Amino acid sequence: MAQVIAIDGPAASGKSTVAGGISRKLGIPYINTGNMYRSVTWHFLRNGIDPLHADMHDMLDLLQQLKLEYLRNPNGDFQIYLNGDAVCEADIRSPEVTACVSQVSAMPEIRQWLLDKQRHFAGMGLVVMEGRDIGTVVFPDADYKFFVTATPYARALRRLNQDGETPDNSTVQSVADQIAERDRLDSTRAVAPLRQADDAKYIDTTDMSITEVVELIAGQVNNARN
Repeated sequence: MAQVIAIDGPAASGKSTVAGGISRKLGIPYINTGNMYRSVTWHFLRNGIDPLHADMHDMLDLLQQLKLEYLRNPNGDFQIYLNGDAVCEADIRSPEVTACVSQVSAMPEIRQWLLDKQRHFAGMGLVVMEGRDIGTVVFPDADYKFFVTATPYARALRRLNQDGETPDNSTVQSVADQIAERDRLDSTRAVAPLRQADDAKYIDTTDMSITEVVELIAGQVNNARN
């Protein structure tokens, strides 16, 4: 079994915030695989490569020159570093990155490049890792698996409250439509589609606070470990 707390779920379900809270409560590393895909997408765009129309060889050549790490930042939190530079959350959550990260994450070559790194991070000891295929593909033998979700309306409200991630003049309905399309792409892609692992515990966070979700998951993990 892998010493991993796997948290999967659709976009804007709260899994990133929850995983961060579990990391702090249990004092373990937090690996945000969604941010890894966003960072790679941002890296492509920053280097003048449109990942939706670029040649895969050019994209892989650029990745071969890229060193992606998860390191503790000065605040003590784990953060992605690209070639030694800390990645800015605002950059990788820009509308430009959000518009194409789902397509990038569906590319088998990109997924394999990041999959190797995600599995390497498990060597850090017990970690909490979140994404869309952690419990099904990356770590199907994870010790602890959870599937976190919420209603489309609740998820749209959460996404609207994330500064810089939605275009100006967005509405709840327009964001809900974008999230629905992201769900469709993620759940129907040929490689590692979004789905709940058979042995994952389902958690609907619609009417729960972040603290309640963190306490629930951390409590179940602690009970299983003791």
